[in-house]
Amino acid sequence: MLEERTDLKGLLEVEYPVMEHFYTIQGEGAHTGRAAYFIRTGGCDVQCWWCDVKDSWDESKHPKMKVGTLVEAVKESGAKMAVITGGEPLLHDLDALTLALKQEGIATHIETSGSSPVSGHFDWITLSPKRFKKPLDEIFPYVDELKVVVLTNKDLKWAEENAAKCPDSTRLLLQPEWDTPDSIPLIVNYVKDHPEWGISLQTHKFLNVP
Repeated sequence: MLEERTDLKGLLEVEYPVMEHFYTIQGEGAHTGRAAYFIRTGGCDVQCWWCDVKDSWDESKHPKMKVGTLVEAVKESGAKMAVITGGEPLLHDLDALTLALKQEGIATHIETSGSSPVSGHFDWITLSPKRFKKPLDEIFPYVDELKVVVLTNKDLKWAEENAAKCPDSTRLLLQPEWDTPDSIPLIVNYVKDHPEWGISLQTHKFLNVP
């Protein structure tokens, strides 16, 4: 149990490749508008063509940071929620980072494609599955939010295939890709016909925050 773990020294020495970390406003998904500390790990084997952080893909380009340093940065910011993202964060064993954050009373969230084995201790898991590198089945029982980027009807079918594997309580969201907004009418009409789904927008780009 977490509360019984009093010696965090070993956890705080664990290192992760980190592209960037910063305090900002959650820009998309179910927690849009909430203050959050983002930790973006380096390394990605999914590599979406529409990715707006392609610099995260090569793990070797990014310095390793100790868990203790990251946790102190989150604490100093005053954030109550940390979002671990990437890249693909599940390429790394996230147990140490998430345990250390939770020991400080900080809620832990993740956004992942689910294509690597699940690790870590999370309060909220956002699955953003990709058709060209499918999520592992092991993640579906834990998905709090399913967020699917939609460009064509194939993506809507893909969204439903993944939704069928998620718990009934999972929040279902469709999101247009920022640079190809032609799918917006498609998404709007689909949500009107399927009200169990909602729409996620990248509001941080409207707000001009990281």
